[in-house]
Amino acid sequence: MASSLDDASPPSIDAVTENNLQPFFVLQKGSLRKSERKSSGTGKTRRRIDLSPALPKNSENPEDEKEDENMNLRMEAFEFVWSKIKSTIKDVLRDINTSVFSEIQSWVHQTFDTIRSLGTPDFLEATQSFPVITDANSRKLFTGLVLTKNMEFVDDLMTFDALGKHLKSQGCHVANLSSLDFIAKNGIGGCLRSLLRQFLKSTLDPADISILASWYGEENYKNPVVVIVDDIERCCGSVLSDFILMLSEWVVKIPVILIMGVATTLDTQRNILPSNALQRLCPFEFTLGTPAERMDAVVEAVLVKPCSGFSIGHKVAVFMRNYFVSQDGTLTSFIRALKVLEIGRYGLSPEVMWKHVFNLPSCQRVKMTKQTNESLAHAFSELKRLQNQWRAVVLCLYVTGKGEKVRLLDLFCEAIDPESYNKREFATCTKLEKDSILSPSSRQRPSLAKGRVIFEAIHLVRDLSTGQLGKLLKIWKNLTVGIPEINDKVKELQSLLKIEDGKSSKKDLIITPKRHASRIQLDNEKDSKSLSDKAANLLECMVRDYMQPIECIPFHEIFCFKNVDKLQLALIGDPRRRIQVDLLEFQKLLHCSCCISGSNALLPSMHDTSIMYKLAQEHGDLINLHDWYQSFKSVVLRPSSSKRKSRQSPLPKKRKDINETENQSEASTQARFCRAVTELQITGLLRMPTKRRPDFAQRVAFGL
Repeated sequence: MASSLDDASPPSIDAVTENNLQPFFVLQKGSLRKSERKSSGTGKTRRRIDLSPALPKNSENPEDEKEDENMNLRMEAFEFVWSKIKSTIKDVLRDINTSVFSEIQSWVHQTFDTIRSLGTPDFLEATQSFPVITDANSRKLFTGLVLTKNMEFVDDLMTFDALGKHLKSQGCHVANLSSLDFIAKNGIGGCLRSLLRQFLKSTLDPADISILASWYGEENYKNPVVVIVDDIERCCGSVLSDFILMLSEWVVKIPVILIMGVATTLDTQRNILPSNALQRLCPFEFTLGTPAERMDAVVEAVLVKPCSGFSIGHKVAVFMRNYFVSQDGTLTSFIRALKVLEIGRYGLSPEVMWKHVFNLPSCQRVKMTKQTNESLAHAFSELKRLQNQWRAVVLCLYVTGKGEKVRLLDLFCEAIDPESYNKREFATCTKLEKDSILSPSSRQRPSLAKGRVIFEAIHLVRDLSTGQLGKLLKIWKNLTVGIPEINDKVKELQSLLKIEDGKSSKKDLIITPKRHASRIQLDNEKDSKSLSDKAANLLECMVRDYMQPIECIPFHEIFCFKNVDKLQLALIGDPRRRIQVDLLEFQKLLHCSCCISGSNALLPSMHDTSIMYKLAQEHGDLINLHDWYQSFKSVVLRPSSSKRKSRQSPLPKKRKDINETENQSEASTQARFCRAVTELQITGLLRMPTKRRPDFAQRVAFGL
């Protein structure tokens, strides 16, 4: 699955994080040259690893050079596109958290002023190694409880790291503590060492809070001190309690403001902390956006809007949505899927793509008569135009149902479904014309065969009031700029809405008897309902005529990633199958000259575990250990000339040496057999014997 990493430098700590994938998940190394596969001879059985230096560049196969060049081009394209996507995601998440971060920042500075109003110790008091004795009110620890709404732990790390950087940029002294700093093994000393390491840039032992007080009193007393704990539910309650009590005692010398992340509910602190620690807290509540809201923002910026120039197919989108849900709504997992998807996107060289561009399945369906550069350019232009229309309709549907918890990820999966698009039929197929929304008969049209989310969004329009409808049409107008086919219809409906508003205001100015007031109100409601129906009909026509999925457009294979199996293998993997393949096709990994690729013959030079697994293929569910061992022994101990019977009987001393050698060889073979069986058990391909059947092992995996 991956190219060889023998020559690569050791990875850094950042290289093994969940969100920093290396591009060897999907990309595969080119096949070996034929000269490297040739065996050096069949008579020699000792394994020989080819350590010869690489051939000069001028003697390489031109096809291999071309493949290397194409690989470099694909990697450059990947790096460029992924950097753009990564930057877009970073900006989106920053914009989502801006309002909450600004609110927390304002609260921190107000709290700092409140603490300073209680009194500021002089330099002598501030540098003493004991806290200032004050009343109970002066020992309150201002605490911000940030509700993450059950965000995954990985997402919490990113969010609170960004919060720390934001507060530092505003002049605060910030330290980020994780749940690993609050474990019972290290006690409160682990928290203090982490604080000193971040504030003083050094680790002192023993750790003492008075050192931090001296540091703050000497030259850092003008700015607040903020301590961020990302998830209190993962912390040891007793250590966190002692930490809170200690900070509250020193709050006059060190104006500490505590910010703690809460994943589930705000009542969690009462279940973790004892009453004496809770009494020291002065809590304030802040709420971050839900994972679904953050996901919608990422989907809109990366997949719906033209961010990177590529799209994904329906099956891939459904898999990514299910993967997001199965990972407990982890935004990091979705971003990880995007990166793996991007790695796998650039699989064809430009030459191969250009050579077969008119033979693509989507192109064959439309039967293009002219296969020229001009026709191809026109097709690409048409694809771009249709995608802009699709994008505008999807966003119109999203803003319509956003207030009613319509999720963009679900809407996106329905909007790119080619089968659903092909089933969209009306009983009366009338084209969207200028006066279609003005016709009262349009309200009797049968409903469009559509998905649940799309149907819900259209249904919501019919229940809008005149004021809500006016705001929605204004948003539609902005979203459809550049698409006159839709934008003109939205403007027409807006003008009709203004006329109805003018009529209603004139009726309100006329003084009428009370018996006519109810009739006028009823007429106004009917007019409003008529306009809502017309807006719903317009949205329905937009879905029918302008929301064409990319998989229904010619040449979409060039820009659309549809290989869901490749993505699934890269994200979830199939380790058991990979192990079986490697054991059966070990020549591709070892590159030894003694083993002939494609041959089923078992040789003593093969890896012991590979020999054992190949022998296991001859058995059923159960493997007789004695027979298995004898087969293994016959392979690894092939008779040689030294073991043939000589014509003369050996001397007694030589016979003794031969017996000892044979005993040592037997013990060594048994040890190799046991080690290979253990390796097969560890890899999950074999179940060891039980007390009921001690002579049989059981195979677990069958087939590939």
